[in-house]
Amino acid sequence: MSGISRRKRIWGWYFFDWASQPYHTLLVTFIFAPFFVGIAADFYVSDGFSDKAASAKAQSLWSVCLAVTGLIIGLGAPFLGALADTAGRRMPYIIVFTVMAMAGGIGLWWTDPSGGNLWWALLAFGFGFIGAEYAMIFVNSQLPSLGDPRDVGAISGSGFAFGYLGGVASLFIMLLFFVEQANGKTLVGLDPAFGLLDASQMEGTRFAGPFSALWFAVFLIPYLMWVRDIGPKRQGQGVATALRQLGRSVKNLRHRLSLSAYLGSSMFYRDALNGLYGFGGTYARLVLNWELVSIGIFGIIGAISAAVFSWVGGKADRRFGPKPVITAAVIGLIVVCTVIVGLDREQFFGIPLEEGSTLPDVIFFGCGMLIGGLGGVLQAASRSLMSRHADPLAPTESFGLYGLAGRATAFLAPALIGLVTTLTGSARLGISPVILLFLIGLLLLRWVKAEGDQEQWVAKSH
Repeated sequence: MSGISRRKRIWGWYFFDWASQPYHTLLVTFIFAPFFVGIAADFYVSDGFSDKAASAKAQSLWSVCLAVTGLIIGLGAPFLGALADTAGRRMPYIIVFTVMAMAGGIGLWWTDPSGGNLWWALLAFGFGFIGAEYAMIFVNSQLPSLGDPRDVGAISGSGFAFGYLGGVASLFIMLLFFVEQANGKTLVGLDPAFGLLDASQMEGTRFAGPFSALWFAVFLIPYLMWVRDIGPKRQGQGVATALRQLGRSVKNLRHRLSLSAYLGSSMFYRDALNGLYGFGGTYARLVLNWELVSIGIFGIIGAISAAVFSWVGGKADRRFGPKPVITAAVIGLIVVCTVIVGLDREQFFGIPLEEGSTLPDVIFFGCGMLIGGLGGVLQAASRSLMSRHADPLAPTESFGLYGLAGRATAFLAPALIGLVTTLTGSARLGISPVILLFLIGLLLLRWVKAEGDQEQWVAKSH
């Protein structure tokens, strides 16, 4: 790495967040997800379902996709992390999984706006989402090598802030030049892509997938130029060694109460957060009847707040450590979710609202700012606290376990949301299970050491 300064390495690492964030902002939350449930609901209505039943079926279909991809990611994450550590190389895996993400994004272009190939859309999305999440496991594992333990929290927070700015920029571009409103024009009154795309076929909205892939490819370049594999390069070790090492790591969890409690805690609160991200746009579409452009503006506000909060959270992490930051963020998100569950077009916590009241829109926009902001803080601080527990001789394996914890129950939030929605017949009340998941995560944080257990574990085992 001669010739590559530490500053460049850090900025190169930041650029992966910038490059990958539009995949989550545009596809997982604010453009493709509400677009998909919208066309799916319309398809089911045309197939004879009532509006209410069609919306429930569309949301259930999206829930199945998130649940299945979450299971695949969770089951594969720790094994891939161990394999990368035994080989001593991470960059080849990052490149392969990034290509998967880009291929999945490109595949979304062929989504039929009449709902004729819903399963194709879900397969393309799932393939790309798995690639994006797997790549992030390896990128996260590079965090401990970028600075001293005291600086890791600030680096992580700044990385998330920079990434969210990328999400804002990409969403802004999509709304200005691509995503169609009901009149076939973009937010500023232009034809999609200056008339190159057919608004009647929603090609501007469908371009979100290829656009995310192109953004990924272009802005990955600084990362590839400035970041290199760090750590011992072991020769001649492969799958068998990876499996043995992974088994050893899992067995060692019984001797590491702090790490075990943290993995359990983060498993629940990150699942709840992913539930909010995965269903925030669909909630706005189904409960508040927002159009895609309004949801996109909502996303811009949320992403800007996420960038600001992540940067501030990184500074707080440096000052107080990651655990207090995580605790405050989880408590804040519990309050926000409670507000959302109590809100719809007709009432707010049982208090009737006048017809046409804009109060639900104002409150939900405020909730969106807090979800984006506190979610960014929570993710950055979580990555920082994990680095305090990671084995320095096998960081990717450690972050593989972290990935497993984040995805092992990824089916839970979508499944619970779908179940409660079905039982209550209310998309609003269907969000309520995330409150329980946040509470469980908060409880398990009690047994997590604020300073981590890395030093004690390394001294004992090595």
